[in-house]
Amino acid sequence: MTVQTISPTTMRAVRESGAVPGSDYLLEVDGVRKVFPGVVALDNVQFRVKRGTVHALMGENGAGKSTLMKIIAGVYTPDGGEFRLRGQPIRLNGPLDALENGIAMIHQELNLMPFMTVAENIWIRREPLTKLGFVDHRELNRRTEKLFADLSIDIDPEVETQTLSIASRQMVEIAKAVSYNSDVLIMDEPTSALTDREVEHLFRIVRQLRAQGKGIVYITHKMDELAEIADEVSIFRDGKYIGTEDAKTVTRDDIIRMMVGRELTQMFPKEAAKIGETVLSVRDLSLGRVFRDVSFDLRAGEILGLAGLVGSGRSNIAETLFGVTPATSGTITLFGREVRVASPAVAMRHGMAFLTEDRKDTGCFLPLSITENMQMAVIQDRFTAGGFVRQGEVDRRCDEMSKAMRVKTPDLDERIENLSGGNQQKVLIGRWLLTKPKILILDEPTRGIDVGAKAEIHRLISTLAGEGLAVIMISSELPEVLGMSDRVMVVHSGRVTGILDRAEATQEKVMDLASA
Repeated sequence: MTVQTISPTTMRAVRESGAVPGSDYLLEVDGVRKVFPGVVALDNVQFRVKRGTVHALMGENGAGKSTLMKIIAGVYTPDGGEFRLRGQPIRLNGPLDALENGIAMIHQELNLMPFMTVAENIWIRREPLTKLGFVDHRELNRRTEKLFADLSIDIDPEVETQTLSIASRQMVEIAKAVSYNSDVLIMDEPTSALTDREVEHLFRIVRQLRAQGKGIVYITHKMDELAEIADEVSIFRDGKYIGTEDAKTVTRDDIIRMMVGRELTQMFPKEAAKIGETVLSVRDLSLGRVFRDVSFDLRAGEILGLAGLVGSGRSNIAETLFGVTPATSGTITLFGREVRVASPAVAMRHGMAFLTEDRKDTGCFLPLSITENMQMAVIQDRFTAGGFVRQGEVDRRCDEMSKAMRVKTPDLDERIENLSGGNQQKVLIGRWLLTKPKILILDEPTRGIDVGAKAEIHRLISTLAGEGLAVIMISSELPEVLGMSDRVMVVHSGRVTGILDRAEATQEKVMDLASA
């Protein structure tokens, strides 16, 4: 197929004129195909976005959503298909080409430079210069302040990005995409790290952009967001386009059925487990001013949910338990013995494992293979002899774990960065299960995971608890906490405000304690 390439100058003229030659759509995709080694990621798919609408895109992890969006954003090159932007055929030669043509994408895995300031990140490659050719930081910050004022974002443009919370970094990414004045804005799981208040702020920004005639592509796994923000919803399954529905009238059950091709009757398959002896006892644990006087017990076979608003200290408590940031005071008792958990190595020697909340920054080694990622926590202790790695045994165990976790991949030599977010998460959980832990700490185990994969991970967690594993599960999704936990510990501003038994825990009680 021969497709003409529209120059940025011509495209800008079309954008400025507001014309949409021969089409009611800003963006049209037809017959797109993309094949990776051993995997057909997209098979003859279609997708259309109207001007001034929010078009949600849903599907299980591995369904092809992010692959299609990366093609539209110029990250991947398609193997076939047709693309039209404002009614004109187009071929994109890279992400910068997409930006020049009015397409911006906010990726699920944030791509900010940690040691640069917020303003520098937003205007990178577009910095205003002084007469001498140096970056004009005063003008840079002024532009950022104006952009933030328009979007009602309260972040200092001059702070380094690494000092911001994940939620704040997400807002910076959104502002950066808006700064290009793009007609098509792709948001991949934009609310995964946001509090309810921040989500409503994001929705105000989205409505503002929609009113300006922008086309918003909104990838999400959260059903309740559809009626709130979307106009249309398209569903993909196994790399194929399934259908498009009116977001205001389609039912939750219909969407799930289209996504997974089957009924999901039990989202939280919590099974009754025998609760055993106390395996972890924490008393008056503190970390400077981050959190104070945290006390609780954890028993074998128990799932202890850890709830609280973003920034409450939940993840900090988990990191301290695992020795990432050793406590400044208080005690940790493991299996009846007081232990100073000064490092993750100490925690692991005592049977602890920790899945972090950020797959990209602190979980995956993106350029490495699935096997190399999965073996990281065990290769030195369990699979060496005479100073040499027993690679055959490593490969066998990783293959068994990959199958048990139902990781979708052509083979274990595939680089983990080529997997969907859900499959990356399964690899990381498998990494820790290979250590045969007795205490498993899971920080946002289903963030950015589709409804089908969520049910699989929930079932796995429940099974592990039934086998006697003690689990601490942190989640920002209250239905998940309430559906999976035997008890719920609520944190607010670095303090434990309450611990609720499963029978008495409700969304109202948890939110009351979380905002106390």
